[in-house]
Amino acid sequence: MEIWINPRCSKCRVALGELDAVGAEYTVRRYLEEPPSAAELEAVLERLGLEPWDITRTDEAVAKELGMKDREAWPRDAAGRERWVAALAEHPVLIQRPIITADDGTTVVGRSEEELAKVLPKS
Repeated sequence: MEIWINPRCSKCRVALGELDAVGAEYTVRRYLEEPPSAAELEAVLERLGLEPWDITRTDEAVAKELGMKDREAWPRDAAGRERWVAALAEHPVLIQRPIITADDGTTVVGRSEEELAKVLPKS
C-alpha cells in the first residue's frame, strides 16, 4: 500500500493513524517533496475513476493565481484534461490528499472514514 501525504495535513495524519491502528504495511510518499509525474497522476486518476479537477485543491494560492475556478479559462472537459494534469504535476500542492493505493489496486482520496475503510485490511 502507498499513501501520498503532506505531513502538515490533519487528514493525512488521521489516515496514517488508522493504517497504523490496523497494522497495515504501507509506504509513505511525501508528494510535495517527490511529486508524481503526469503519467503517475493519470494512472491514479484511472484507479480513482475521477478527473483531475476532482482532486484539485482550487482554494490553494497557486490555483487562485492560475484562475483554476474560471471554467472558461480551465474547462472541465476532455480538451482541458491534459492541462489540468500538467498543472497538478507542476504544482503538487494542488493535489487533494491523502491518496491511498491498496495492494489490490483499490485507490481512494482518504479524507473520510468511509473512504479509508475501503483500503484498510479486513480483520
